[in-house]
Amino acid sequence: MAEFSKQYCERKFPEMPGDFDILEMAKDLSNGNYVPMICEGYGFIAIGKDETGSIVLAFPEDSNPTPSAIWKPYEEVVV
Repeated sequence: MAEFSKQYCERKFPEMPGDFDILEMAKDLSNGNYVPMICEGYGFIAIGKDETGSIVLAFPEDSNPTPSAIWKPYEEVVV
């Protein structure tokens, strides 16, 4: 079953409540840590905090033969 963040639903499908809240998931994370979480809408695979405490989202990097991710700032993705 597809999972969609609250933030994605608020922008694209306001009638849907969303399956999880990015900000709530990130709230209890320590800097430099992440939690695996897929949002089918935005396409990310994890929610994390960088070393300064800013929320970042991981996106799969398809061009690399070994599994890796590109981390993008929350504000760049959720606009």
